[in-house]
Amino acid sequence: MAALVVGVDVGTGSSKGVLATAEGVVIAKTMRRHQMSLPRAGYAEMDAETIWWDEVVSICRELALHARGHMIAGICVSGIGPCVLVTDDDLTPLRPGILYGIDSRASAEIEELTERFGAEAILDRAGSALSSQAVGPKLLWLRRHEPDVWARTRRWFGSSSYVVARLTGEYILDHHTASQCAPLYDLAAQDWATDWVEEIVGDLRMPRLAWSGEVVGTLRADAAAATGLPVGTPVMAGSVDAWTEAFSCGVRQPGDLMLMYGSTMFFVQIGRDLKACPPLWTAQSVQPDVMTLAGGMATSGSLLSWVQELTGKVDIATVAEEAELTPPGAEGLVVLPYFAGERTPLFDPHARGVVAGLSLRHGRGHLYRAVYEGIAYGVRQILELLEVAGGPASRVVTVGGGTRSGPWSQIVSDVTGIRQLVPEQTIGASYGDALLAAIGSGLVPPDTDWTRIVGEIVPSPENRAVYDELYGTFTELYPATRDQVHHLARIQEALTRT
Repeated sequence: MAALVVGVDVGTGSSKGVLATAEGVVIAKTMRRHQMSLPRAGYAEMDAETIWWDEVVSICRELALHARGHMIAGICVSGIGPCVLVTDDDLTPLRPGILYGIDSRASAEIEELTERFGAEAILDRAGSALSSQAVGPKLLWLRRHEPDVWARTRRWFGSSSYVVARLTGEYILDHHTASQCAPLYDLAAQDWATDWVEEIVGDLRMPRLAWSGEVVGTLRADAAAATGLPVGTPVMAGSVDAWTEAFSCGVRQPGDLMLMYGSTMFFVQIGRDLKACPPLWTAQSVQPDVMTLAGGMATSGSLLSWVQELTGKVDIATVAEEAELTPPGAEGLVVLPYFAGERTPLFDPHARGVVAGLSLRHGRGHLYRAVYEGIAYGVRQILELLEVAGGPASRVVTVGGGTRSGPWSQIVSDVTGIRQLVPEQTIGASYGDALLAAIGSGLVPPDTDWTRIVGEIVPSPENRAVYDELYGTFTELYPATRDQVHHLARIQEALTRT
């Protein structure tokens, strides 16, 4: 019987799994929804036991039922990241996992490490400036602010590497995730920056490094009993979900760009002659010896969910319909989508959302439209940075749930002027995980690509003038309001401490 592969991704708002053939045919797929925890301003966490592990177990058990006697050749898991989870020797989490760039608690540590090592030295060695996305400052924050936890810490993980440890017992981290752990990883050496590691985490043992599609272990008996998958099933190293999603849609050649619509908008561009650019991240790909440039916003789909909740818990179809009925430009309404601070291009955890131009004649549909457009203006800013640092994108492939969200992707094309290719499978990172499992287990050669393009989103030229004008207003709003929103952010943070 034909061999099958399992791919599972733990995302910000849901976990998804797919069971596929070596040809990329989807046999079964499933999803579990969850929420992150926001215990105070600037903090974003997730429970590793009940979400990262339990949901992967539940998904695997469901997918295993569809295997119907077929051999499972391998499993690969991706997840949100880079995250920080600390455990004892028995893999028991000592606190909730600290999430990626939407968690900005380590601002003081970012400033301190940047001053200690030097901004240019960090950029040259690690490929990225220190920001809320970086792991090193968060580990230092834990060491300082939770000394009792740190004293019991024996290992640290990302979301996917924790699941891999539970499946196999192996203490590993993939090269891509490691390359986002600035300033702990040396890009040129493709290894840990041991001198900086020792200064930040002391004698805490670092995980073994592996490539994302590499077999790092096999399924232990206890994990097999939990997941319903066979003992001895090969397990790949896995990675951060945005990069396995880029792999899933064929973004592999220089100039290829993935535009991911999800809880946050994320961008991965395969490098030509890359220039390190502080507002962007330079990182290893899931493919060995391939470099990428990346950027990510702090809110996107999560902002749409907030607006749904705010306006009476309306369904997303209603949001999309009312936005589409509103003229481009939302009749002079502009939104800064910084409702959880902002990552690229600002790296400002104290940025806040702004709704500018609101009047009594504006209705709910105008707000919906302005939110879509505010996200699209942010996309345009990041695309401009990527062009400077890595050259213009020669091919843009769009993925994620937002591709099915009414006008969202069309507004992005109208605002930016880019054409977006739509693949047949928009399942996301779990589909890329399945492909990595097929490659890593030897079912298919490394250059296998399951992508089939079935659509294209083309800009509407009649909307360009209004969007060019309002994009100028958008770029002026942040510097014009920065001091005021920073003051408001400090008030919010003080309230969460009381």
